Amino acid sequence: MTKLLQPLFGQEVQVKTSTPASGGCINQTSILELSNGERVFLKQNSLPAPSFFAVESRGLQLLGQTHNGPRIPKPLALQDSPKPTFLILEYIEEASPDPDFPVQFARSMAMLHRTTQKSFGLDHDNFIGSTPQKNDQKANGVHFFRDQRLRYQQELARKTGNLPDSVDKKLDILCDQLEKFLDISGEKPALLHGDLWSGNYFPDRKQIPCIFDPAIYFGLREADLAMTELFGGLPQNFYDAYNEAFPLNPGYEERKDLYNLYHLLNHLNLFGGSYLGSVVKVVNRYIG
Repeated sequence: MTKLLQPLFGQEVQVKTSTPASGGCINQTSILELSNGERVFLKQNSLPAPSFFAVESRGLQLLGQTHNGPRIPKPLALQDSPKPTFLILEYIEEASPDPDFPVQFARSMAMLHRTTQKSFGLDHDNFIGSTPQKNDQKANGVHFFRDQRLRYQQELARKTGNLPDSVDKKLDILCDQLEKFLDISGEKPALLHGDLWSGNYFPDRKQIPCIFDPAIYFGLREADLAMTELFGGLPQNFYDAYNEAFPLNPGYEERKDLYNLYHLLNHLNLFGGSYLGSVVKVVNRYIG
């Protein structure tokens, strides 16, 4: 591990201390203090899926190319084989958010979402948590979300046995009628973080918004905003500032639960039946 770091610092380095970090539910995470006084962030996994850290590193690099977007930790070193695998990142120290942080965060996310390409999707598959995330590219954003997000998770739920037939049939109807519920007029494929819950962003010591642990793709930008609301939410001034910087189509409040259905289905597949009630509630909202 230290041999991979030496070219970065131009000198031989050793790990002086390793301090466990919070938030590592999939990977083991720690902060390494090096003999040259620098600190780096280590993510490691003894049984990862193939290319697990390689695609994360690739995603971070793509996010980091956005002008005036959020701060992204720089990938420093990667071992994707043999096992155990690890990814070493730039260490960014978290700070408590100032009152103006949500506004700065919103503006930086609006800049990120202005990064676009011709198609919805991505030129490679990646992961949402530990679940494979399919990114086959499509010209139509609703079709991409239907096939690569909802229907893919639906098929996984069928295989795990967590999806009752009655819910499965309603999901089929919802997917068939999805264009009726999602207004994407004028929307271009936007570069998304893809998993923007509250554990995947914070301000640094200068109050610059930082995002990490991505599940990137080019999609409908409302999906990122909706994810911020699934497990808590940001203050209203975040959503007001975003809409001022990059206005949404009217009716976002009516659409946001559809985007979060993807994450609820993923949690159903990862953690079991405790999330079924939340899935049913969303499906019944649109398909009574």
